[in-house]
Amino acid sequence: MLKLFDTWLESMRFACEMQSVISMRMMHLAQGGPHAAAEASRMIAEKIDTFAEAETVLVKALSRGEGFLIAAERSYTSVRRRVHANSRRLSGSLSPADGIPETPQ
Repeated sequence: MLKLFDTWLESMRFACEMQSVISMRMMHLAQGGPHAAAEASRMIAEKIDTFAEAETVLVKALSRGEGFLIAAERSYTSVRRRVHANSRRLSGSLSPADGIPETPQ
């Protein structure tokens, strides 16, 4: 029962963090200018990279014979990590010196 509650709580935390990142990105885009264009480019590139990474992790886990739920949890980890990094970057609690570049690559 506790595992089910932990899973539910993590899902709610992740949903709130995703909504926060979406809101912060929308504010950056609404301001316009070169920073908005850079953020839009970064957002698109990150989505492609993140989902490609999640798919790769999922396929590898399934090919090793792990169950679907375990494979899905492993692929979710890469998405969760990227959302958390964006949350920190957009909220200003992460500086460019921390290893995440400000401009899209």
